[in-house]
Amino acid sequence: MALNGEIGLVTGAGSGIGRAAAIELARDGAHVALVDINREALDETTDIVRQFDRRAVSIQADLRSVAEIDRMVGEAVGALGGFDILVNSAGVTWRRDFLEITEDDWDRIVQINAKGTFFCMQRVAKEMIEQGTGGRIVNMASIAGKGSPGTSNAAYSASKGAVISMTLIAARLLSTYDINVNAVCPGGTNTPMFAGVNADRSDLAGVSKEELEKERVKSVPLGRYNEPEDVAAMILFLAGPGSRNITGQTINVDGGLVMQ
Repeated sequence: MALNGEIGLVTGAGSGIGRAAAIELARDGAHVALVDINREALDETTDIVRQFDRRAVSIQADLRSVAEIDRMVGEAVGALGGFDILVNSAGVTWRRDFLEITEDDWDRIVQINAKGTFFCMQRVAKEMIEQGTGGRIVNMASIAGKGSPGTSNAAYSASKGAVISMTLIAARLLSTYDINVNAVCPGGTNTPMFAGVNADRSDLAGVSKEELEKERVKSVPLGRYNEPEDVAAMILFLAGPGSRNITGQTINVDGGLVMQ
């Protein structure tokens, strides 16, 4: 177990990619602080993590608030003692046409996906610097942030483009403290959020969700969407010792939809 005894913090741990990432970190030996706004889902993930005989703390927090982020990090440090790993997986989206996006849509998406990611990075980086032992930060971006046309909406793309830019800047500025910062850019992934977007798309198109997904997945070269575990596998690698000389990278996990 490469992460044996290390300590990670995972936001968005209640479901989807965040849940899969938290489970993989624990399976590989890490103790984990789990964060989500949904208490019931968060507790379910925490119970799974504890089955690996790891220390785990579940913290409900709204990452739109810097004060909430500060409280969340303080609780996690108090419970587990510090951090080696941060996985910024919390995020939201829903389907909106370009001409339908409202100010409320924009604010909620950008506040959680971009603002929340930045201030979680900043707050945890301060802890890592004070510890003096370096660390690894993995941000959840998206191929939507690279202009993929299949995005749920333009505000989501903008928020994930911001995550990519912040990752590159943070990687350079935090390298002096031996903190690696990378981003994972998933394509379509079978999560509750993705299912909600596709349900809206199928209603708009007047076809079943199954028919819509069968048609859309044809554009993926490998012919399948991600499972959350596919993305978690890349997160686990970037969080582990094998990535010690990798920083400032944005790595696609998308079945070949965006090739670079």
